[in-house]
Amino acid sequence: MPAFPADVVSDLWRLAVALAVGLVIGGEREQRKGDGPRRAPAGIRTFALVGLLGGVAGLAGPALVAICGVFVGAAALAGYALGDRSDPGLTTEVALVVTYALGAIAVTRPAVAFAAGVCAALLLATRATLHTFLRSTLTERELRDALVLGVCALVLLPLLPDRFVGPWRVINPQLLWKLAVVSMAITAAGYVAQRAVGAALGLAFSGLAGGFVSSAATVAAMGARGKEDASLHAAAVAGATASTVATFVQLAIVVWLADAALLPAVAWPLAGGGAAAVAYSGLHVWRATRSASPVLPAGRAFSIPSSLLFAALLGAASLLSAMAAERLGPAGVPAVAGLAGLADAHAAAASAATLHAAGGASTSVATLAVLTALTTNAVTKAVLAYTSGTRRFAADVGAGQFLVVATAWAVLAILRVT
Repeated sequence: MPAFPADVVSDLWRLAVALAVGLVIGGEREQRKGDGPRRAPAGIRTFALVGLLGGVAGLAGPALVAICGVFVGAAALAGYALGDRSDPGLTTEVALVVTYALGAIAVTRPAVAFAAGVCAALLLATRATLHTFLRSTLTERELRDALVLGVCALVLLPLLPDRFVGPWRVINPQLLWKLAVVSMAITAAGYVAQRAVGAALGLAFSGLAGGFVSSAATVAAMGARGKEDASLHAAAVAGATASTVATFVQLAIVVWLADAALLPAVAWPLAGGGAAAVAYSGLHVWRATRSASPVLPAGRAFSIPSSLLFAALLGAASLLSAMAAERLGPAGVPAVAGLAGLADAHAAAASAATLHAAGGASTSVATLAVLTALTTNAVTKAVLAYTSGTRRFAADVGAGQFLVVATAWAVLAILRVT
């Protein structure tokens, strides 16, 4: 039996994807079609044919796509006009047009078309859940916060210049605004997690995840959350300290990538400090399970002033670090690393490791630089805890930062003595 040409096989595959899109969306609509004279006009067969029609039209060319698109749109409107008027919704009719469009897209981008079809079917299948969430669970204030976050991330962020400006060329407006958006997003994620699984675990998990983006931003976000609701104090401290666990993990990775030869010298101090952070965060999770409210009342998802203050403090720290580096030069590696650590411990550690790899600093000096950056970064977190949260939050977070940093230095001292 002669084999089909490659182009025919390709066309058949794309038509199969277009048909599959119609079957997926149509299968969901068939379940909601109902019976009797008031049943919906379109079910699995109609959707499958419309998806296949989109694929055939896509293969034929743009003209047929437009002509068939008008036909599908007219058929959808006719079905709506002749259908059950007790349900004024246009969901099935719009889904029919979407199915046709995805069938046409399947000709050029089959994977995208099928993925979009699955998402459309999922959206249709979760109608009741979405309606309940939007009408009964999500408040007007929470929806407004979500829209504000979207504007900050998708509208304002791209408009800001992505270049270094100002004295010493260390202030990047887009980067600082991105960090402010990250702070808002972490706060919002923690808010959602609290409402989903409770304050104790919700803030701890969101704090750990947020720490891999920006531990300082996470501390500021947790401070704002704890300040808004005093009953969340222990959970907020747990989330802030959990973000420091991520800091230690990232420091180890950064040093390893920049200079694997330096990692053995810093591995044990970082492991000791990380273990202390895990223990301190776990202690406050345990306290949160006994004191925090099991259900978070509706409120604000994040605080814009707190996020802006966080970005401003990091910008000031970057200026101070650049000024010191210019004055001290390469000879003051630990001092420069410490000042750079006020803004970003990972960048300072990477710089020290790179200098060590190039022979510009001994292992002892580079190790000292890494821990110094860690220490000054802990100072930044303590300051952010004070500016964003309550005094009690600042005291507890500050104690946690002191514990983890002191543990790291103690392990280093023990290694050098032995």
